[in-house]
Amino acid sequence: MNISIIVAKAKNNVIGKDNQLIWKLSSDLRFFKKTTTGHHIIMGRKTYDSMGKPLPNRTSIVITRNTDFEIPEGHFVVHSLEESIRLCISKNLGQVYIIGGAQIYKEAINICDEMLITEVDAHPEGDVYFPNFETSNWKKENVEQFQKDENNEYNFEIVTYKRIKQ
Repeated sequence: MNISIIVAKAKNNVIGKDNQLIWKLSSDLRFFKKTTTGHHIIMGRKTYDSMGKPLPNRTSIVITRNTDFEIPEGHFVVHSLEESIRLCISKNLGQVYIIGGAQIYKEAINICDEMLITEVDAHPEGDVYFPNFETSNWKKENVEQFQKDENNEYNFEIVTYKRIKQ
């Protein structure tokens, strides 16, 4: 099973503020939708709460310590990243995406096979950060650049990092 992190982060590693996205990047949202549609997506409860409901055409796996937390039928509540991965393995999935938040990214960065990082050319204020990672463990496979325009608030690039197998 391929485990991928997918995230948009600023130059200062900010990924959010007040449990919200902090920029308008229509091209990145299209990329996220196209990439994750039809797949299982793993997220923390705060990320799920920020969306308000499961995303269409995807199966949500929400990690929370709250044993009473409920989501619509067909989606899953688990209590650790490890439990979410075991669930995906038991379902014989070929691909799963980890979509946040910061704590889940921090735990997942050591087990994921690739990272799809939208690197936003900005230094916004925020209260949630993507963790630093050791670049020597990763190889840039692909870089797609986007220019600021009426639908994209900042210049950005979508970078695919593949883990270098030791």
